[in-house]
Amino acid sequence: MAAAQGRLTDGADGTDDAKEGDRNGMDTAPLPFRAAVDALRAARLRQEIQVEPTRPPQRLAPFTYALEASVIEGDDDLADGRLVLLHEPAGHEAWQGSFRLVTLVRAELEPEMAADPLLPDVCWSWLTGALQSRGLAYGEPSGTVTRASSHYFGGLAARPAASQIEIRASWTPREGIGGVPDTAAHLASWCDLLSQVAGLPPAGPGDASVVTLPQRRGPQSR
Repeated sequence: MAAAQGRLTDGADGTDDAKEGDRNGMDTAPLPFRAAVDALRAARLRQEIQVEPTRPPQRLAPFTYALEASVIEGDDDLADGRLVLLHEPAGHEAWQGSFRLVTLVRAELEPEMAADPLLPDVCWSWLTGALQSRGLAYGEPSGTVTRASSHYFGGLAARPAASQIEIRASWTPREGIGGVPDTAAHLASWCDLLSQVAGLPPAGPGDASVVTLPQRRGPQSR
């Protein structure tokens, strides 16, 4: 298992230095946001998921924090994604809350699997199902599921056709004691989604009913 690590920024100085960004963000961030970030940093994840810090997007909210993850098995990169925590202390009308989680998840597929007309609905149900299976309260979910196929010609004709699924989504984690959402549990549910998209077997005996995509045919280009 690996602890999640990331970077905190107040969205003001735009620095690329992780330590400086952490210090400046912690000095100005509200206590609920600092507690939410601390929970993300302390989260324990299954060993196939590697989490690293990444620069948060600017101007989406006064306070932001971002993680990126890859699902690695052997030499294969089965899926990757990004999770961003946004915080608007005064609340955001569209979010119906003061926190928002935004994600991007991608994985390579076999072309015939990508042609399944039900695949987008199934992938979206994995996101909502991952949240519900952990008993998490959330609201205002929105997003897209996109399938893309690449066919190669000319000097690239020897490459096999490639297909990819991409999930972009956001939701509002409901706040608990002290106005802090259970971000560690939301991160765990997001990792459940990554694992399903990557085709990993269930992490525990309680997940035996989970249906996942079959294993990918090889490493995914990043």
